[in-house]
Amino acid sequence: MIPFNRPSMAGQELEYIAAAVRNGRISGDGEFTRRCHAILEQELPGTRALLTTSCTHALEMTAILLDITAGDEVIIPSFTFVSTVNAFVLRGATPVFADIRADTLNLDESGVEALVTPRTRAIVAVHYAGIGCEMDALAGIARRHGLALIEDNAHGLFGRYRGRPLGTFGAMAALSFHETKNISCGEGGALLVSDPALRERAEIIREKGTDRSRFFRREVDKYTWIDIGSSYLPSDMLAAFLCAQLEQRTAIQARRRHIWTEYASGLAEWAGRQGARLPMVPSHCEQPYHLFYLLLPTEAARRSLIGHLAAAGVMAVSHYVPLHRAPMALTLQDTAPDCPVTDDVSARLLRLPFFPTLSAVEQARIIDAINGWSAPA
Repeated sequence: MIPFNRPSMAGQELEYIAAAVRNGRISGDGEFTRRCHAILEQELPGTRALLTTSCTHALEMTAILLDITAGDEVIIPSFTFVSTVNAFVLRGATPVFADIRADTLNLDESGVEALVTPRTRAIVAVHYAGIGCEMDALAGIARRHGLALIEDNAHGLFGRYRGRPLGTFGAMAALSFHETKNISCGEGGALLVSDPALRERAEIIREKGTDRSRFFRREVDKYTWIDIGSSYLPSDMLAAFLCAQLEQRTAIQARRRHIWTEYASGLAEWAGRQGARLPMVPSHCEQPYHLFYLLLPTEAARRSLIGHLAAAGVMAVSHYVPLHRAPMALTLQDTAPDCPVTDDVSARLLRLPFFPTLSAVEQARIIDAINGWSAPA
């Protein structure tokens, strides 16, 4: 069976982990954490990078930093992972679910302003598949209404919108280094802080609400509890693995681009015959080649193709179940909002295996299997 994802090493991961142990500092914010911060801040200018234990925790930090509380509203696309909404619900906020665009599957900026109320505090832009949301329009809405703009950039590291890196538009952004992401350490993430007014407090919240980081920089002679917070920083052993991956980012991205391009060229004719659609990348967006999906003509066609691929030894998976229809969402709102594109896309989208060590032979098997399938009558 060709798996949906296969974790891999790209460089000196094991050597760096051993070095972290030899350094005598395997807790957070050691040498390799600092090296990761430096690379991320180089790639994402204007941000302060802070490694976290997950993208989920980075998003939770954004909610704390915005002082989100009960009664606040946050506008969030329904087509996203549950962490995007949980981060704000944990602080007592009410999620206001928005629909997505039919082309990029990103937050539909044309419907966002109508969702703003006096209780709205933030807009969360999720860059699906690493394709940038329409950030000019969303930033304009946020400015007009005095809202924070947050980027869930779990898919989008190394992606760009109109030449500018994703993750540098909002007051804050969250990255993921989960094993399914382009750059990985198994479980991990990062908070990117663009708003200078939030940077010092972000460091404190990440260190359990203390000024411990200032103590290690010898800026204070002792550290103490000065704010709320939690233990959001990862072990330096995880940072060591991550550092090795970040150092090989050019090679990793080149390999992923090749795989994405092979899928696109090998399936274009088939998609036209079957009424399926391949990923759409606007000309003003540069994608990071995070995933490759097929949008099948019907939900029945997706079920049929999943079964066909499984019989051929290929694991393909669906993606998000609409959050606005989830059991938890129904406890937070009287009726489900109208998100017709989300409902439609979630029933038809199929993700293909995508990882750097996917061999040419394996990818040819996948493409051949898809080309050998026809939608049921």
